[in-house]
Amino acid sequence: MLLGVNIDHIAVLREARKINDPDPLDAVSLVKRAGADQITIHLREDRRHINDNDAKRIIENSGLPINMECSINAEIIEKVIALHPHRITLVPEKREEVTTEGGLDVIKNFETIQAISSKLKKEHIELSLFIDPNLKIIETASKLKVEWIELHTGLYANIYAMLFANLARSSHSIKALEVDRNSLHVKLEDAIKELKQSAKAAHLLGLKVAAGHGLNYQNVKTVALIEEIIELNIGQSIIAKSIFTGFETAVKEMIGLLK
Repeated sequence: MLLGVNIDHIAVLREARKINDPDPLDAVSLVKRAGADQITIHLREDRRHINDNDAKRIIENSGLPINMECSINAEIIEKVIALHPHRITLVPEKREEVTTEGGLDVIKNFETIQAISSKLKKEHIELSLFIDPNLKIIETASKLKVEWIELHTGLYANIYAMLFANLARSSHSIKALEVDRNSLHVKLEDAIKELKQSAKAAHLLGLKVAAGHGLNYQNVKTVALIEEIIELNIGQSIIAKSIFTGFETAVKEMIGLLK
């Protein structure tokens, strides 16, 4: 199982005070030394955390492949292509959201994504689509001739948190899940089943399968055991733990859970 470490939240901390530290670039060598496989960053349209200079410096200096998340906005796509990361992961993006909620609508945006895919093939940049675990969406993704999909694990993570981590049921992202604990257990099993079926279907279609969103030290093992998923991208929980353990140790502990 490969681990991509998302270092956006280091930039979130920097932007809280609008100063020069902590510098996300400083994390790159520690991620490599800890034994992870990839750096993931999200260059958002509003530049709320990672900015253009961060992305450029990280790509130029990283000893690990860079997976850059971005929206399908034409201007941001051109900027990201110019930076030439190892992989681009297309994600949905809303200005008002705290973090990316839900997968990219590849059916609605098929032609736009198809054009992006053609550009990236010419530049020899891998393309991944961040999508919900849904068989119809996966079939559509395969028609776009992308190399990767990344399954959105947010529903699974939210239900898990409601059951085991006292996540407030009034949270905006999980309003629809305000149900009793027995029903939550059923929903959790359904969410796991969806991830398994989706990963298997994608693999059979020749897609490489990653997963991410909301994964942490408590819930990650179930997803890591899905055979067809070969990579996880995890950020916030690693950065949060690093406050108490140190960053390199936090990455190593996550790697240990994936073995």
